[in-house]
Amino acid sequence: MTQGFLSKNPSVLIFLSALAIFTLVITFLSNAYGAELISTSMVKTLGKTLCLCLIAIAMDLVWGYMGILSLGHFAFFGLGGYMVGMWLMYARTRDIVMQSSAGLPLTPQELSDAIASQIFGVVGTSELPAIWAFAGSLPFQLALVLLVPGLLALVFGWLAFRSRVTGVYLSILTQAMTLALALYLFQNDSGLRGNNGLSGLQNIPGLAWAGQDRLSVWFLWASALALGLGYLAAAFTVSGKFGSVMRAIRDDEARVRFLGYPVEGYKLFVFTLTALIAAIAGALYYPQAGIINPAEIAPIASIYLAVWVAIGGRGRLWGAVLGAAFVSLVSTWFTGGRAPDLNLGFYTVKWVDWWQVLLGLSFVMVTLFAPKGLSGLVDMFDGLRPPQRRGAPLGPDDGALQEREAQE
Repeated sequence: MTQGFLSKNPSVLIFLSALAIFTLVITFLSNAYGAELISTSMVKTLGKTLCLCLIAIAMDLVWGYMGILSLGHFAFFGLGGYMVGMWLMYARTRDIVMQSSAGLPLTPQELSDAIASQIFGVVGTSELPAIWAFAGSLPFQLALVLLVPGLLALVFGWLAFRSRVTGVYLSILTQAMTLALALYLFQNDSGLRGNNGLSGLQNIPGLAWAGQDRLSVWFLWASALALGLGYLAAAFTVSGKFGSVMRAIRDDEARVRFLGYPVEGYKLFVFTLTALIAAIAGALYYPQAGIINPAEIAPIASIYLAVWVAIGGRGRLWGAVLGAAFVSLVSTWFTGGRAPDLNLGFYTVKWVDWWQVLLGLSFVMVTLFAPKGLSGLVDMFDGLRPPQRRGAPLGPDDGALQEREAQE
């Protein structure tokens, strides 16, 4: 079954092979396992880029194939990061408290109070919120990475799709959901440290001996594995009958409903599935970023996500990956001070300030003149090759001229 799927979709095998080669090359060039030609910070940037490519796949599934322009998928991305970040911060603080106790035994209550004071003293409280009750359990928090965003997507999707909200109104609703969540998390009494967010996430408990150089490569491996599995699952979803129904709903929802298909069920499944993919991407992203705060969930982040997919070429999984990787790396170059300022004589363009303007203009230009995005360049080069008709007539009549190669 797998061989049949891969034979019908050779692009999947090409993508997975390219991803594996990329991961191996970066590993061999890293400080931890290779020639020390790529810095640890660059390895982290590449690992985070792979996570952004994974959420871009989720966005392409729900928008490019299903026709739902969601402006709230970064909320699920951020929630995944918050869930794993709670364990990272709790476990790291517990280690610090135990070390500072100078070997003196602490009761469970004293330990809990000390951890709560360390984490929440910045917001003026020393009590551990109820949502942190199981923060000391890694399996439980990993389960919440899927359960919390998945439940939010399921409830929101069920309410929206059963009411048959579509088009721009649905996009506004998803954006409102994201804004409401961000505003709630900004409050100090939200239980997640308000505007301060969760920090120090790059310090993995129990792995202090490994060092950031090794951890960055390990997270690169995990991100590449997640991206590969996510791409494979997404390609399998869109390649069969289910994928055909998805495209039909995108192109003519009323006709699909008239044919008897449960349109709302299809939408709800894809919306929830992509929320889970986004949450997994976020859970891998923020330990590499080291910090998460409510600003990461702001609606503008989800708008950027749509821009990435549009620039790469929506309706093509590898196009979404291409767009996310391209914009992420170019953004790092422009905003990291690597791009030289452009002196126009009367004005000096500082790319740190003008990068977002350039990104917005790129989105407008792609929308107007290149709707297939960067992936359309592949079509352009592919169209330059001569057609391979394998001896088929070149005209409508049986006596039409055939290719010379087929005559031999």
